[in-house]
Amino acid sequence: MRILIIIIISTFLTSTLHAQWNSNKKAVVKTIDNHLEELTGLSDEIWAYAELAFEESKSAKALSDYAESKGFKVERGVGKIPTAFTATYGSGSPVIGILGEFDALPGLSQKTSPTKDPLEEGKPGHGCGHNVFGVASFGAAFAIKELMDAGKIKGTVRFFGTPAEEKYFAKVFMAKEGVFDGVDVMMDWHPTDEIETDVQSSLALVDFMVEFTGQAAHASADPWNGRSASDALEMYTQGMNYYREHVKPTVRIHYHIMDAGKVVNVVPDYSKLWVRVRDTKREGMNVVYKRIMEMAEGAAILADVDYKINLISGIHEILPNRTGGAKMQANIELLGDIEYTDQETKFGKGIQEATGKPMVGMDGTVKPMRETQEHPMGGSTDSGDVSWIVPMIRMGAPTAPYKTPWHSWAVVACGGMSIGHKGLAYASKALSMTMIDLYESPDLIKEVTAEFMKRKGDFKYEPIVPDGPAPIPDYMFDHDHSGHE
Repeated sequence: MRILIIIIISTFLTSTLHAQWNSNKKAVVKTIDNHLEELTGLSDEIWAYAELAFEESKSAKALSDYAESKGFKVERGVGKIPTAFTATYGSGSPVIGILGEFDALPGLSQKTSPTKDPLEEGKPGHGCGHNVFGVASFGAAFAIKELMDAGKIKGTVRFFGTPAEEKYFAKVFMAKEGVFDGVDVMMDWHPTDEIETDVQSSLALVDFMVEFTGQAAHASADPWNGRSASDALEMYTQGMNYYREHVKPTVRIHYHIMDAGKVVNVVPDYSKLWVRVRDTKREGMNVVYKRIMEMAEGAAILADVDYKINLISGIHEILPNRTGGAKMQANIELLGDIEYTDQETKFGKGIQEATGKPMVGMDGTVKPMRETQEHPMGGSTDSGDVSWIVPMIRMGAPTAPYKTPWHSWAVVACGGMSIGHKGLAYASKALSMTMIDLYESPDLIKEVTAEFMKRKGDFKYEPIVPDGPAPIPDYMFDHDHSGHE
């Protein structure tokens, strides 16, 4: 009898698992596999361009042109940003969106080598894997489009090409212009070092520039005639550093000195620094932000100089969604682990050796869905703003070895070779499989939306941006970014 029960349970579990692999999910996996060479080639092309925030003209063109070639209706320059675009296919409800990024980071140029070896010293590199990010997301959208063409599902799929995530946070300016309105559920992912459904929040953030203006004078002959902007800057940074002891552990304060004077024999009449404040909750961030702005006034009074504060932009913490996360978790468990070749494992261990990490190689195992933490630490993303406008389902897939330092040359190295390509394929499949669940189940969309509304409560989203357009370099408007040259 015991053996019979075990057989029955085993058969039930096997049939349940098999049932999850419905024909639509098999179809999207096949589509991605069939087009993987194209997708990885496009990812490598964007990896080589390695363009900075709001300057991603070649990357945006490559991705939007590819989308157009696959039958998507492409709208370029959305949100009044030359390198932002949407690619839409289908009609009617539901409208499922998916985010894609493609900007690089400064100074991280790197060959596909497990030791630090810049392609071009001082040039940018994809140290956050955004070359993989954007292409994998579009791959998922394309797989859904193929199902729509086959008459298997109905609705609309919309890919959002979102630039400048690393600096300036373009999604916030796009949100301000209503670009994300009308979407029922948004999909998102990010390159990481392991496979995991992401049901954690992030840190809210605000960026602002502080400038001090004084009076120049000869530093030796008549310093009493000078009013030093550099003195104000030093007192301001000292005040911020003393303040660190008295903020909550969830707070982060950063600054970068942009200008503190030009020569040693002149009392400087101008100084400038870029300041960033973060917290796990925007309410806590706002308290620290207000206090640090007041410190700028205090430093100006002490140095007898004038001061000015300019808001750059700010982003909200992510609003998690565990209902959608549970569906994502089921799909990544269905996909299973990523297997790596001996050569890829050796490459990963080389990266770990070069960066002083345990040489354990790649981690391609599926992680269980964690409990959502009240105060998770880590980074920030402008996807957080989108998550307060539309319910969002997120995940992470490995594009670099376990515990690799992010925003580093090591991530660049992996993103341009097979390790990054495997993460691309995996994310694209997991995202499209979860999108199928949404298209096939109106009730699931209702449940995801109900959790979104409950978590959001009566909060009314307002983008943290200054008046006027995004801070795009003027020369970006001198070129044709339509993709038709």
